[in-house]
Amino acid sequence: DKQPDTKLEFLLGDVKNEARLEHFFTGARPEIVFHAAAYKHVPILQFHPEEAVANNVLGTRRLVEAAHRHGIERFVMISTDKAVNPTNVMGATKQVAEKVVLGSAENRPDGPLFTIIRFGNVLGSAGSVVEMFNRQIKNGGPVTVTHPDMERFFMTIAEAVQLVRFAAAMGRGGDVFILDMGEPVKIADLARQMIRLSGLTPDVDLKIEYIGLRPGEKLYEELWAEGEEPRQTDNPDILVARRQAIDPDAVRSGAARLVEAAVAGDKPALWRELLELVPDFQGHTGVEAEKPPVKPERVGPDPS
Repeated sequence: DKQPDTKLEFLLGDVKNEARLEHFFTGARPEIVFHAAAYKHVPILQFHPEEAVANNVLGTRRLVEAAHRHGIERFVMISTDKAVNPTNVMGATKQVAEKVVLGSAENRPDGPLFTIIRFGNVLGSAGSVVEMFNRQIKNGGPVTVTHPDMERFFMTIAEAVQLVRFAAAMGRGGDVFILDMGEPVKIADLARQMIRLSGLTPDVDLKIEYIGLRPGEKLYEELWAEGEEPRQTDNPDILVARRQAIDPDAVRSGAARLVEAAVAGDKPALWRELLELVPDFQGHTGVEAEKPPVKPERVGPDPS
């Protein structure tokens, strides 16, 4: 609205379609790529790991390769806190996507400046819990919460945009930026506050119903993994994780085998390669016939 003469061009395509990407990059000749194409719905992806791998891993790899071919200056990947010690397929595939990007940054330092941004939950975004609570309150309840102890980090859309802009401008290549989102919020407390802001009384006018964790969900999210201890940047609200050692060749070959298994629909091979690439993966699909090998539960301090 403020810049009506700004030229915008909208192109539709599949991030996995190499020929389509080539057409876009050749025509647009971009300087910066913001990679936000990913499947993000945790419970659905538990039942369709092949599609999660195809979109989140293969799609990322195809974009990275296109960025190299076309001499892109900066490449910013949007990741998620669910990629840290993941308990679900979505988080595990996003961690692999992170490694694909970081491996490319390390293996080809003369290429684009690759940067990763880890988001928590964005308030007001499509499919957010706030959107769901608003709808449930408007419909007279009940307001459904998975677990009384469920906690999440939250950020506003404005904060998310600021983080993306900062990363695009300040990333030096191989960086992982994290917004300092303060203390996590209990989802049950958020539900009660939203009911009060609607002029109603929780548990009196509107019932809060606990429905249990969905497949792949965990009670607490983490923003960085062990060994990634973040440090301050020039922006006091944005942290950068300590760079971790990565074997680019192992990531490249492992991701290739993972994608091959996904395309072939070979679930045993898919799980084997996913666990190899994501050793801190703790979850299972929630479908008894599709469980990966059992791994010991991670022991550590209470994230809250």
